[in-house]
Amino acid sequence: MRPKAGASDDERVIKLAVLAVGGQGGGVLADWITDVAERNGYIAQSTSVAGVAQRTGATIYYIEMARDTGRLPVFALSPSQGDVDILIAAELMEAGRAIIRGFVTPERTTLIASSHRIAAVSEKIEPGDGRASSEKVHATAEAAAKRFIAFDMEKIAAENGTMISASLLGALAGSDTLPFTRESYEQAVSAGGRGVKASLAAFGAAYDRARGIAAAGDKAAPKPAAESKAVPKVSGPETLLKGWQELAVRVAALPEPVRDMAGRGLRKVVDFQDIAYGGEYLDRLDKAVALDDADHRYALSTAAAKHLANAMCYDDMIRVADLKTRSSRDRRVRKEVGVKDNTVLQVTEYFHPRIEEFCGTLPVGLGSYIENRPNLAAFLDRRINRGRHIRTDSFSGFAMLWFIAGLRRWRRRLLRHKVEVEHLERWYELALAHARENYALGQEILNCRRLIKGYSDTHARAQSKFDRVLSALPMLEGREDAADWIRRLREAALKDEKGDMLDGALKTVATLD
Repeated sequence: MRPKAGASDDERVIKLAVLAVGGQGGGVLADWITDVAERNGYIAQSTSVAGVAQRTGATIYYIEMARDTGRLPVFALSPSQGDVDILIAAELMEAGRAIIRGFVTPERTTLIASSHRIAAVSEKIEPGDGRASSEKVHATAEAAAKRFIAFDMEKIAAENGTMISASLLGALAGSDTLPFTRESYEQAVSAGGRGVKASLAAFGAAYDRARGIAAAGDKAAPKPAAESKAVPKVSGPETLLKGWQELAVRVAALPEPVRDMAGRGLRKVVDFQDIAYGGEYLDRLDKAVALDDADHRYALSTAAAKHLANAMCYDDMIRVADLKTRSSRDRRVRKEVGVKDNTVLQVTEYFHPRIEEFCGTLPVGLGSYIENRPNLAAFLDRRINRGRHIRTDSFSGFAMLWFIAGLRRWRRRLLRHKVEVEHLERWYELALAHARENYALGQEILNCRRLIKGYSDTHARAQSKFDRVLSALPMLEGREDAADWIRRLREAALKDEKGDMLDGALKTVATLD
């Protein structure tokens, strides 16, 4: 219940809510906070309201506490809008949800949140980029809360080998929002008896970080500056390094707004194929730069730098086999499943190649010969188009993928490369041709490349959407809002996998005068 007007500090009820999902130790954190309060002569009550599983809602742990004055306070079982003193969110978007639900108010609430992100189901299922804007949540939190303290508490916990609950407790202690000493918090953590050392280390690091933020004005810690070098340093054979440096010089000569994206694109393209392929990437990019200028902030060139790299690094059987046989992947899998280096890890890869993928790895003449004969293609597809499980921890399984990955040196002679390059050139020339007359339309055509992604059936569906979006260009010819319509069609194509929204948008375009 709300304290009456003019109530003394001894009668005040402190109300604290923790929003956390499974595996983040929200219950442990609530127990620690309750323990700290009771150690300092407070009466405390802790309740929880479970959220829906799988990232559609967090569990709310709610704590109310009041100094023990001999009178038994009446505590609520769940938080109310506009009546929360401290809100702790174990992930940034949970802080955003708390603000939407009215738990954070500018005249009262201290908001403590970890700035790291865990993608929600709604963000994952969207075919396009469904991520919500972290920057908007930060800005909203600054305005919605009386005090806002945020930094990557998950990183601190991981570095110390413990759960984020320890970091969250450290941030709470460091904020000085509760009238308890640091020693009280540490005693509560130590009483757990399990993983105490790691938890105390994470607590201490988060405590110091929160104290620094509070001293700077209770604002979120400034984000680190982006890497200033467009093309990072690399190591390797002298002959390859010389070629790489020549490409790096070309990137450095590009207009400043384009360099960062061009450097990232160049690294991706060279990793996909070789130094010469990187030269082809920059040659194509130069065509867009020649049409661009500072008045447009080189938006066309930046879009070209991004989408050219993605188009040139298509997913074929060679690429998939290459990625699955890299040592970096083995290290990542071991880290994700928690396997130590001296433990045997068995990995089974699932493949389902179609006749199209098989023909794509053949020389142009042979692959075309099979594809142009439906009966032969169908005969081979019945024997190829089936699920296969390959154990890459075995010699035979790894050797098979390693051999396929080794076909990279002959990729330019294969059918899939020929098809992809022809499609890329048609799209790129179409975008540049329209950019000469309508800059915004050319940029939107470049951005349509984000529709194409994936492998096998996924790639086929994505390319179908891409073609359908661009099929509207003749209907939009001469319209001043042509760029806006292409953007709307692209966004509609990204909204659902089946393409029903795109079909509806195309029908609308067909009715335009």
